[in-house]
Amino acid sequence: MFGFGWENAQSLIGVALVMLVCWAWSEARERFPWRLAIGSILVQLALVLVLFGLPAARAVVQLLNRGVDGLASATQQGVQFVFGFLGGGAQPYPVANPGALFVFAFDVLPLIIVISALSALLWHWQILKWIVRGFGLVFQKTLGMGGASALSAAVNIFLGNVECALIIKGYLEKLTRSELFLMMVLGLATVAGSTMIAYATILRMTIPDAAAHVITASILSAPAGILLARIMVPEEPGKGGEDAEYDSLLKYDSAIDAIGVGISDGLAIALNIGATLIVFVSLVAIANGLLSVLPPLGGGPVSVQRILGVLFAPLAWTIGIPWKEAAAAGNLLGVKLVLTEIVAFIDLAKTPELSERSRIIMTYAICGFANIGSVGIVVSGFGVLMPSRRKEVIGLVWKALLAGFLATCMTGALVGALPRSLFGL
Repeated sequence: MFGFGWENAQSLIGVALVMLVCWAWSEARERFPWRLAIGSILVQLALVLVLFGLPAARAVVQLLNRGVDGLASATQQGVQFVFGFLGGGAQPYPVANPGALFVFAFDVLPLIIVISALSALLWHWQILKWIVRGFGLVFQKTLGMGGASALSAAVNIFLGNVECALIIKGYLEKLTRSELFLMMVLGLATVAGSTMIAYATILRMTIPDAAAHVITASILSAPAGILLARIMVPEEPGKGGEDAEYDSLLKYDSAIDAIGVGISDGLAIALNIGATLIVFVSLVAIANGLLSVLPPLGGGPVSVQRILGVLFAPLAWTIGIPWKEAAAAGNLLGVKLVLTEIVAFIDLAKTPELSERSRIIMTYAICGFANIGSVGIVVSGFGVLMPSRRKEVIGLVWKALLAGFLATCMTGALVGALPRSLFGL
């Protein structure tokens, strides 16, 4: 049924390389977590095989995609009601280029606000809380994690790093150095539910089953983040394992309160994303202007994007991208690190050099919050919640950025190691 070849073996190089780099940065190289490495990879592979290999799960995949389409359509109605033709409503003038009607501020950011409110409502109704409980128990049983660490891992699949810290605020001071680092890495290796739906909306016209791939990517990168965090900052023998009480999680007074808080949080996230994109895209434009004084290289002008493409091309090749596409894929990895994953997803949707298999691999490889802008968010958020450990957070955050960035690359490599037919290619 499934065929394996060199392209699959090539991706295994990326898996080994990622673990080797993290081992080189380890604080205790003699304590490599072999059992965790095997368990983490098996959990990831099992999740992919279940989601994309079982006929019943394929129906769930199709349902996810229809759900994303429905959410996007419903959100667009609200946007059109508020902004009229600027938000995609009936145009008062003849439209010569319909593709130019896509405006990020109107087509993507409002979706983040709607999903944030919906997530809060599902949490209040106990639905999302039970899903988190299920993932937490899976991580405890399969990866041998303590209750607080397993809870943070499960919550990070659906919420952001700082939101996760708020939920387990009562346990922060009790976390060991290794558990604190693990929590930071997980927040950078995954994405929040409000943004993953936005990413799926960006990709839905260019990648089949985009919603299923984006949601699966955030789930798969959790075990990868756990593994790489434990490699870089191993737990001291006999320490860690703080239990957590699931019933003491975030609470809302009512459904209306949940929606109101969700709207407020979603608006803050959307504004932060919009402001971050304006600043970082502007900074890159300034850098490209300065680089334009250099002589052309390889038939084109020198730019930040081209430099990133060259730097990250070898890494892109190791996770399974053909060499002729490695520069384009490397550029996406660099853009994700410097300009956030949102810009990388937008670029992925309009990069013609990539084959369909490469697009799927890169969807997993860039689906995480590990970017330079997130470093400031982590430091400020954790600094407020645990001021006594702020210096420790600052000392770990850049190492966490490396682990979070490589975790999504490892997830992309594992997907590349699987046969094309599993994804209908």
